[in-house]
Amino acid sequence: MLIHFIPKFASFAFLIFLMGSKIKKIAVFTSGGDSPGMNAAIRSVVRTCAYVKVDCIGIYRGYEGMIEGDFVPLNARSVNNIINKGGTFLKSARCSEFRTIEGRKKAYDQLKREGVDAMVVIGGDGSLAGAEVLYNEYNIPFTGIPGTIDNDIFGTRCTLGFDTALNTVVEAIDKIRDTASSHHRLFFVEVMGRDVGHIALNAGIGGGAEEILIPEEDLGLERLLDSLKRSKARGKSSSIVVVAEGDRTTGKNVYELKEYVEKNLPVYDVRVCVLGHMQRGGSPTCFDRVLASRMGVRAVEALLEGKTNLMVGIRDNTIILTPVSEAINGKTKIDRDLIRVSDIMTL
Repeated sequence: MLIHFIPKFASFAFLIFLMGSKIKKIAVFTSGGDSPGMNAAIRSVVRTCAYVKVDCIGIYRGYEGMIEGDFVPLNARSVNNIINKGGTFLKSARCSEFRTIEGRKKAYDQLKREGVDAMVVIGGDGSLAGAEVLYNEYNIPFTGIPGTIDNDIFGTRCTLGFDTALNTVVEAIDKIRDTASSHHRLFFVEVMGRDVGHIALNAGIGGGAEEILIPEEDLGLERLLDSLKRSKARGKSSSIVVVAEGDRTTGKNVYELKEYVEKNLPVYDVRVCVLGHMQRGGSPTCFDRVLASRMGVRAVEALLEGKTNLMVGIRDNTIILTPVSEAINGKTKIDRDLIRVSDIMTL
């Protein structure tokens, strides 16, 4: 019997395929903001499909390309030498037309014309929500891989690209500290994090920041001033304050915070550095490359097992599946122990 010749290392999904999976072609695409590791995830999806003898196509420009039928066949050789590249070679876009019933009908028609049986979407909560709407309307199975540097999706300890973004921020802080100490300056370093402070908190600790301002903790301007005064009294000639862009302490923006400190603590020569989109770029770290590879394999396997509407995540170094509805509606929590560590480290 054929079963006798199946290697011991064959996955459960591979066995499902041999027994007759209904899925013969899988589409993979990236959507929303790009994040380091997306290319590695695409590579993993494509090569897993090749391993289990399932056709794979890529969709350029996310939902926009889906509506326009901008598809490309992919095989194991199509994704050579991309694991180390940032961004996404399939490109990404935000698509207002997909928000309409007519737009989603066009997308469905294109998928059916191409013979797509299931999809793997790589992106943030909006991208996952779009795939779920398409499933609810047209019953197209999908799995999701959380690709966003903000780490703001429930159901995974870290999202794809988060680790790389942290390393980018820490490297920038190290360089800023060199010039801060050379000129006795206070730098406010603004990082991404409109709704969550995961980047600011982790990078702030890793970069040795004197203070960290995040949306989850309202430090308050007076406490910030007191902290800076204590730093000055202890002989610190320069300081780094890491600010998440969504922190409430800053007022409208970080430049208002700069003006406030200059007015109330004129002893400081204050500068602002907004890291912006440089946090999204760069070659993914080894952690993100491995995470992307693991997530891509599991995303395809889940589809072949007949599972859908699930997001792949990682918890306690184990790859897990979370219903997409929970992933996009749940709220991530800031690590309270990291806040405690941060308070101790600012002495």
